[in-house]
Amino acid sequence: MIEKRQFYINGNWSDPAQERDHQVINPSTEEPCAIITLGCDGDVDAAVAAAKSAFPDWMNTPPAERIALVEKLAEVYESRAEDMAQAISLEMGAPIELAREQQTAAGAGHIAAFLAAAKEFEFEHPHDPDTPGSYIRNEPIGVAALITPWNWPMNQVTLKVVAAAVAGCTMVLKPSEESPLSAMVFAEMMDEAGFPPGVFNLINGDGTGVGTLLTEHPDVDMISFTGSSRAGILISKAAADTLKRVSLELGGKGANLVFDDADADAVERGVRHCMNNSGQSCNAPTRMIVQREIYDQAVETATKVANSIRVGPASEDGNHIGPVVNEAQFNKIQDLIQKGIDEGARLVAGGVGRPDGLNRGFYVKPTVFADVNNAMIVAREEIFGPVLSIIPFDDEEEGIYIANNTPYGLTDYVQTQDPARAARVARALRAGMVEVNGQSRGMGAPFGGMKQSGNGREGGPWGIEDFIEVKSISGYDPAA
Repeated sequence: MIEKRQFYINGNWSDPAQERDHQVINPSTEEPCAIITLGCDGDVDAAVAAAKSAFPDWMNTPPAERIALVEKLAEVYESRAEDMAQAISLEMGAPIELAREQQTAAGAGHIAAFLAAAKEFEFEHPHDPDTPGSYIRNEPIGVAALITPWNWPMNQVTLKVVAAAVAGCTMVLKPSEESPLSAMVFAEMMDEAGFPPGVFNLINGDGTGVGTLLTEHPDVDMISFTGSSRAGILISKAAADTLKRVSLELGGKGANLVFDDADADAVERGVRHCMNNSGQSCNAPTRMIVQREIYDQAVETATKVANSIRVGPASEDGNHIGPVVNEAQFNKIQDLIQKGIDEGARLVAGGVGRPDGLNRGFYVKPTVFADVNNAMIVAREEIFGPVLSIIPFDDEEEGIYIANNTPYGLTDYVQTQDPARAARVARALRAGMVEVNGQSRGMGAPFGGMKQSGNGREGGPWGIEDFIEVKSISGYDPAA
């Protein structure tokens, strides 16, 4: 049993103010794999005080020196990549191959992308050439509370921590209590990289406890949160009393518009993307909206692909999907699959219950519903499991209408070989991100959404800007 009861505060591993043990459950076995401590108000006060005390010096540290520390972090991260992959696989059930090649690799990629962006970022520049001494300074906002989810732990931790550090903010990280082990490995990396005491602090805790305390704390200047839309609304309300900046990366119900001229691999690519990470991705294309001319063939292909996806323990090598993160999530997914059946959607793959041969662990069958309409619960709610809904449409206008008829607006997808149509549809979709024909948006592209999918952008210069206050100065001599 792994025991990780301490917090990282002011450059040291510190004992908690109170003993509040929490078991971390291995979702592949349903057995405890680690014990952590959930923080209390005393721990939050200590971490925030450390961050506040460190802020003046860190803010005034030259950007080149901050960047040099991030470069050191990149080296340490690479050297401990296997430790990180093992922690992620154990705590949240990512198959070890996925934990290495996608989960851990995402963190390395974001660190590299921020380094490239930071070296080009203008922290200070002239404003108006016709007004001598008119300058713009991009300064850090202050103490940032970073609240991250369990589904892509290092993807989200690095997007927040590295951007905040480059910007000159000090911070308190609260990772999900479901996936704390990877964050504690990351804290060890920050320590080894040599960040000054107080710049980075870590406290474990749940959302209603440490999360709420950070959100309401008068000495926290900003909340950067990734998680559910429901929690994002509560955080926004709680932060309003102290007028904190709130940056939110929330849920999604991604539309994947498949036109009748889509390439031969479009449907299979969409199914596998939806099922990746056991469907636990906010940007998953969970609504496949298919033009009627190819609808029957698309359903047949999606059924075949879903039935070919193997489900198994996270510890096993291979290209399979693992369990979902915990019992609550498993039960929620089972309930939503049953609701889809009850509403009259046609179940063509998967269904309720565990896959054959897996009687213990939070395993979900790769599930596909056909003949879904956009008013059904399975088309409206973010299921966060390996569940795909297929919806027919007749023409471009109807397809766009169905895609946009959702409270979410994170990532949408377009499959067509007509460049003009791809451009028209990409412009019409009300989402923060659009991917066409399976082409990646590229490392460092801004990640974030519209509507109930949030209001911030992470990654590249946009991620740094999230942690910046803009100061306009007149009569300024930067050489003075």
